Amino acid sequence: MSHIITSVSELESLYGEVNTASLRKETDRIMPTYRALIEAAPFVALATGGPEGLDCSPRGDGPGFVRVQDEKTLLLPDRRGNNRIDSLKNIVRDPRVALLFLIPGLGETLRVNGRAAISVEPALLESFSVEGKPPRTVIAIAVDAVYFQCARAILRSELWNPARHVPRGSLPSAGQMLAALTDNEAGGEAYDKALPERQRSTLY
Repeated sequence: MSHIITSVSELESLYGEVNTASLRKETDRIMPTYRALIEAAPFVALATGGPEGLDCSPRGDGPGFVRVQDEKTLLLPDRRGNNRIDSLKNIVRDPRVALLFLIPGLGETLRVNGRAAISVEPALLESFSVEGKPPRTVIAIAVDAVYFQCARAILRSELWNPARHVPRGSLPSAGQMLAALTDNEAGGEAYDKALPERQRSTLY
């Protein structure tokens, strides 16, 4: 395929020089302005890599659920989920992680790159308890790079525009997808009917 770019020099020639602001906005620590974004964010995507490949996992809770321990350390509680623990298995074998913080209504996002470790220190777990339920683990992230991403992607997608919200029922439900993937051995209408209460009762 003659139209495939295969070198960094080709990319740089195509895109041109990086503007000064794009370089100056990157730091190696959590500055006060960046801390404000982290503490306002109810959602972060966690990217990891391991021998089986890459993983990107959604994480969400009340604003500030990712704790800024100090300017070089973030703490992310691992709340209840599906127990696949793909991200955690990756971290054990390759500590490199990337985080993308989103704040509803704000165009700018925040990116953090670093190295993670998984803690089961009892007092730390207890400090993240919600409704009397601590997480099983806490991911401690040593920060290597932090920078905000401009709003173009959010503006183009109109992500926060209520008029663009997809109507409920217009796309396959969890039960329908599971039924299709298991030849109706799992999922289906009963699964969808029970799902909201099951999710509510197992948030923590």
